[in-house]
Amino acid sequence: MGQKLPPKQMALYRRVDEVLTYVWDPIGVREVPQARDEYQDYLPQVFKRVIEASDPATIAEYLLSVESERMGFTPNEKSRKEALRIARLLIEHWDWINETHLDS
Repeated sequence: MGQKLPPKQMALYRRVDEVLTYVWDPIGVREVPQARDEYQDYLPQVFKRVIEASDPATIAEYLLSVESERMGFTPNEKSRKEALRIARLLIEHWDWINETHLDS
């Protein structure tokens, strides 16, 4: 990232990284140790959207654009539902982090 984040944001950044790698994982590399950084290019944009978004659709649209424009997949109903599920999960993580007693 290049900058030091406050504790809550750093906790979120780590969780976004984990969710992208182990839950979203559209190309199916979660079990390949050499591919651990496969989704790093998308991490800053997803992180930013989670912090700024109150609507999961904003995050889901970005995930779908990555899948179609960068990965060459054609979005379908299943991928749309999955992107929305991931977006809601990320927002839930952010909500939970904000409820904890970490320093801002």
